[in-house]
Amino acid sequence: MALDTARDMSLSRTAMKAELLDAETELALAYAWRDERDEAALHRLITAYMRLAISMASKFKRYGAPMNDLIQEAGLGLMKAADKFDPDRGVRFSTYAVWWIKASIQDYVMRNWSMVRTGSTSSQKSLFFNMRRVQARLERESAANGETLDKHQLRQMISTEIGVPLHDVEMMEGRLSGSDYSLNATQSVDDEGREWIDALEDESEQAAETVEHSHDTEQLREWLLSALNALNERERFIVRERKLRDDPRTLESLGQELSLSKERVRQLEAAAFTKMRKNLETQSKEVLHFLA
Repeated sequence: MALDTARDMSLSRTAMKAELLDAETELALAYAWRDERDEAALHRLITAYMRLAISMASKFKRYGAPMNDLIQEAGLGLMKAADKFDPDRGVRFSTYAVWWIKASIQDYVMRNWSMVRTGSTSSQKSLFFNMRRVQARLERESAANGETLDKHQLRQMISTEIGVPLHDVEMMEGRLSGSDYSLNATQSVDDEGREWIDALEDESEQAAETVEHSHDTEQLREWLLSALNALNERERFIVRERKLRDDPRTLESLGQELSLSKERVRQLEAAAFTKMRKNLETQSKEVLHFLA
């Protein structure tokens, strides 16, 4: 933690010492990068506005992300802005870069807020970063008017205020209620309290299910072998080459080997499957369940 703090301070000091670009110099650097891919001009432009990126990154510290990571994401946004900036539009680079820096930081914060994906649409981002502020304002206003809002009313007002569906507000409320908890945390303060992971349902096959599945698989195998043995040699060869190989052969390749047309091989294959089905049906009607 101390190393991170020292690194943050070093980056901030370096950024504060960077030159301040006037509009004319900024424009010249932007043209040099866009038209000539002058990396020295790009570096100078990025360095000059790194203080802006650091300033914006500091506004997102309350979301719990390391400041050094926020600065890195802000820097990436700044570089994207420099790469896409069009000096012919007549706006200052700083004005254009603000959007890219903010978008990069917001994406990072939302990606790392929870193991459960929080959302990526513009409305979900707006909700994530504005919900608490809007909620606090609505609660203050209702209290000033002597009103008491229940949770449903409050959610509905937030939905209307930010312009998002009600179910998005309900979802985001759960996401913002707290960070993820470890499944290895104990359910009580007692030393012998069981962990939360012990309360999860075991979705693996139980012993009875495993035995039943093994029995059914073996029964099906016996049925299929019996049905295959009911075919003549050529029919077995076609079925084996067409259905039992990891790399099934084509009708054309089998026709060439058997000196038959592709259509004739298809007919023999269809006839073989008909024979197999009839054989299987005579053995047990249960096989239809497996073939469904």
